[in-house]
Amino acid sequence: MHEIETPFDRYRDHVRPEWIDHNQHMNMGYYLVVFDLATDEFLSWAGLDGEHRRTAAVTTFCVEAHVTYHREVRAGDPLRFTTQLLGYDAKRVHYIHLMYHATEGYLAATNELMSLHVSQATRRATPMAPEIVARLAAIQAAHDGLPRPPQAGRRMGVDAGRAG
Repeated sequence: MHEIETPFDRYRDHVRPEWIDHNQHMNMGYYLVVFDLATDEFLSWAGLDGEHRRTAAVTTFCVEAHVTYHREVRAGDPLRFTTQLLGYDAKRVHYIHLMYHATEGYLAATNELMSLHVSQATRRATPMAPEIVARLAAIQAAHDGLPRPPQAGRRMGVDAGRAG
């Protein structure tokens, strides 16, 4: 099939003018748009491409997503995405995207996701085909050697008793 990249490092894009808000940087909603495009590329590489979805009558739904913002990006900035598989089971895929400024190299944002494998007929979770599970196992084996990004598994909250 496809070679195992550690991490997956193929998706590229740029900040489009229509993604810019009144602060003159990329609006937070468009981070989700471009991360979703990176998700499509990653899941396709993992075997859940358009052909597989059509022939098996399956798809994926995002059931949880966490975004962290680190540095702003502006109109025209080139973007580079890496993706690391954090875990999977028969019906779920857990992964994280890191968005970098492609020429300056800084981390701009992260997006941790849980995708659910779904039957198009029932709109309910369904197990993935054995060849997809085998591909995910190979990716997981390769990605297990990567350091876990500190943004993965974070929770949001305010510590009680802390004064501003």
